[in-house]
Amino acid sequence: MRSHAYGLTAVWTGNTGTGTSGYRDYARSVDVTADGVPDLALSADRAFRGDRTRWNPELLLLAALSECHLLSYLHVCVEAGVVVTAYRDTASGTMVQDTAGGGRFTEALLRPRVTVTQPGMVEAATVAHAEASRRCFIAASVAFPVRHEPQVSVGSS
Repeated sequence: MRSHAYGLTAVWTGNTGTGTSGYRDYARSVDVTADGVPDLALSADRAFRGDRTRWNPELLLLAALSECHLLSYLHVCVEAGVVVTAYRDTASGTMVQDTAGGGRFTEALLRPRVTVTQPGMVEAATVAHAEASRRCFIAASVAFPVRHEPQVSVGSS
């Protein structure tokens, strides 16, 4: 078995002068850097006093699930001889908060819209989503269901 390591630096930039002296006294701004990629400006979700112009952890989790499925799917399609010319996912997720202030995701829903080059590929392209889901590293790492509602059409892009 191979192992892969990942690293980044997250720096809280939300000290408005008094640190965490009170719940409303600091910003939820975080800058994340990693070698070789653009910096990310992050915050909490707006519901938790975050900056709506920055990515939040919940959106990042959903983005990771969507992209991982997309990349796994493209690989599975190559193996199956399915030529994909376009892929667009409209993903959503549901998180519930508990009374103690914590919470968890209860599900994610991926809605990939895929275009293939030939009508004879539609069935294999549809079935490939199940295998892609099994191969997705991120989906295999979460403790909630990741559902799929794919649509496959024929066209050039």
